[in-house]
Amino acid sequence: MNLYGLIGFPLSHSFSKKYFAEKFVKEHITGSRYDLYEIPGIKELPGILEQTPGLRGLNVTIPFKQEVIPFLDDLDEASAGRIGAVNTIKIFADGSTKGYNTDYYGFRQSVEEWLDHRGESCANLKALVLGNGGAAKAVCAALTDLKADYQLVSRTSSESALSYEELTSELMQEHRLIINTTPLGMFPKVEAAPPIPYELLNSRHFLYDLVYNPLETAFIQKGKAKGAQTHNGLKMLELQAEKAWEIWTHEEDLWNR
Repeated sequence: MNLYGLIGFPLSHSFSKKYFAEKFVKEHITGSRYDLYEIPGIKELPGILEQTPGLRGLNVTIPFKQEVIPFLDDLDEASAGRIGAVNTIKIFADGSTKGYNTDYYGFRQSVEEWLDHRGESCANLKALVLGNGGAAKAVCAALTDLKADYQLVSRTSSESALSYEELTSELMQEHRLIINTTPLGMFPKVEAAPPIPYELLNSRHFLYDLVYNPLETAFIQKGKAKGAQTHNGLKMLELQAEKAWEIWTHEEDLWNR
């Protein structure tokens, strides 16, 4: 049995197990299973690897995308190494591990398609990236490659980020693409939303929420109420999951080395 799974805490919001279970049935993939590993600390990862010999790959979600790096043997420099965050781990037959970042691919592909369908592009928009965790790192790398100017926004101001209190009317009108990379609004705390000045939004704004459960978060609802275009994180989830599967199942000969 080839085992795959997701590590994070909490995992009640995750659609990943359902996604892969449906994929295995639809594509007639036998001898494979996807499980959830809800762990309170990343130090439990080595134990999971030791106790689960059939484990071939893991996805990584909040809050471990950066914390997991010291526990891995290798990083894919083109993705995880450059970004500084891991959301996909490949486990080889000898037990060695390698970290990748497929969030980058999922976000880049989905935001490009979404904006293109609306006659826009990242290169023509300035963005506000809400949050400074592992997901934000992947989003910023994608925006850089898409030639989009962006500004980080966090709870406290720093050299690299503005605080929410520093979002002026001028900044809000200048930055028309607003991306929520925080877990605010995620199930079960669905009433939460990033504290941006929603009253300054209008129909020229584009709000992208990486959260996909619920499909319509408070962040998206508040944007819609002001006429903004909105997009949830479901397509990104699907794209990054397919890229992870490609990584896990590529070069099958490696399993027999």
